Amino acid sequence: MKTICKLCPHACALSEGQTGFCRARKCVGGKIISLNYGRITSLALDPIEKKPFAHYLPGSKVLSVGSFGCNLSCPFCQNYKISMADEKSAVSATVKPEELASQALRLVHQGNIGLAYTYNEPFVGFEYVLDCCRLVKQRHMNNILVTNGYINLDPLMRILPYVDAMNIDLKCFSDEYYKKLGGDLETVKNTIRLSHGRCHVEITTLIIPGENDSETEMDDLAGWLAGIDKEIPLHLSRFFPQYKYTGRIATPVADIERLVDIAKKHLKYVYKGNC
Repeated sequence: MKTICKLCPHACALSEGQTGFCRARKCVGGKIISLNYGRITSLALDPIEKKPFAHYLPGSKVLSVGSFGCNLSCPFCQNYKISMADEKSAVSATVKPEELASQALRLVHQGNIGLAYTYNEPFVGFEYVLDCCRLVKQRHMNNILVTNGYINLDPLMRILPYVDAMNIDLKCFSDEYYKKLGGDLETVKNTIRLSHGRCHVEITTLIIPGENDSETEMDDLAGWLAGIDKEIPLHLSRFFPQYKYTGRIATPVADIERLVDIAKKHLKYVYKGNC
């Protein structure tokens, strides 16, 4: 008998002892458990602009935390050493939610505003992130998610009341290309729709030459976002060769500038990332 993981649309049907697509969830005793609960691979006090956020508490810092695993399989992943790791290969330290929330509070005097769940996909460690979010809110601090947005409705609605801001990766505006990444466009669009108005939302799109850099696709993407709210900030970031795309060229700055101009026909705030 198999157990279904209900966290994301993959709906992994797992036999006893089997691990899901994300490498962070496993069937144990007929239940789906989180393998990366409290397993921290990355921890740093970052500028809020690095997440990136342009319109959320600019000038502040946030304690940023990551674990391992991801429920997409992007060949261009910038953090593949942890996002594609599993419980055996991930180099990590165990940190309880209370310890992490308390550490965030101790850093307030250094400008820290709370916790940002980032570096790998935070939703695959849903239970830990939710527990931390609750404790952070009790300490009157902020919760920030940097996510691919590939999550089912129920867990999304459970965590949103504790989230202050989200930066959601909108990888492209093509169903076909999303399938190559192991996801689907409609799920991410739904996450953006539901999150907007419930917390502060900004969007990031990594521009990859020959994949999602057409003017038509950017016009469609920005036009769709504007249909939700013309003031949603959009960050267009350069791709640099790594992981499975090491043989590709970096995104020309001129291409980013061209696509920024197209997006600005629809959106009020469009930013060039890492140019």
